[in-house]
Amino acid sequence: MLNWNMILQFADHGNPVPACTVTKTDAEWQKQLSDDQYYVTRRKGTERPFSSAMCSLFEPGLYGCLCCDTLLFDASEKFDSGTGWPSFTQPVAENAIAYHADRSYGMTRVETTCNTCGAHLGHVFPDGPAPSGLRYCMNAVALKKVKA
Repeated sequence: MLNWNMILQFADHGNPVPACTVTKTDAEWQKQLSDDQYYVTRRKGTERPFSSAMCSLFEPGLYGCLCCDTLLFDASEKFDSGTGWPSFTQPVAENAIAYHADRSYGMTRVETTCNTCGAHLGHVFPDGPAPSGLRYCMNAVALKKVKA
């Protein structure tokens, strides 16, 4: 199980090795994605809070990266954080997510990206529920439900 100290180590000293990588040109991503999807995943944007029904969706299943289909989260790790974005306590695999120090907007945070294709997913915070204490605060537009 990942913990906050591990996340900080990844953000500062390099990420777990992904199972594979997907590389596309900017034009290829623009062709594949809607404007909102492209803005969030490729330009590190953020969707408006409470703009997706995914926040209140708690059925069993798996969530994958919208861009490359890599499995990222299991619905059993999803919880209602009240923040307006889907939140999870753990990824499905330690190497599914990459972590990057984010000092934008005068804050210090840890950005999460898909470790396969580099899509911006959101951020992770150390204020989640036990046992991990982590809150993966994800943009719903960057995720897709892939299995029930």
